[in-house]
Amino acid sequence: MYEPIRTKSVHRMADDAPDTYPHRSREEELDIQLAGHLAALLAVTDELGDTEAGEQIARQVARLRGAPPARHAGLSGSSAQDLHRKAHALAGRALVVAASRADTAAAILAAGRMDAHTAALAGGPTLAAAGAP
Repeated sequence: MYEPIRTKSVHRMADDAPDTYPHRSREEELDIQLAGHLAALLAVTDELGDTEAGEQIARQVARLRGAPPARHAGLSGSSAQDLHRKAHALAGRALVVAASRADTAAAILAAGRMDAHTAALAGGPTLAAAGAP
């Protein structure tokens, strides 16, 4: 009734040579994700001109990557409101990853940056020192 399978499977079995390609742990993957979100937040923070917050974020990125982040003053030409919205979203993503990997310092920093950008969007005073570890 059924035709037998005549070709070799393209799927890898769980017990097939585990050393054929490099593996990363879940913790390493989360570190990479968190460093990426924080690096993107750093770029937006630098564009907004918030040097104190930028230094705090750069320290966290350096801790996660083991090297200081590359920084440049690339300007996107976006309005301050758009930059604050983007930074708020990036800080939210960083907060989710930091919480999932139980990184308290990064979570506090991300939550503080979310508060600062929420205040900036509401027209209130910015909380440049918010989230200081």
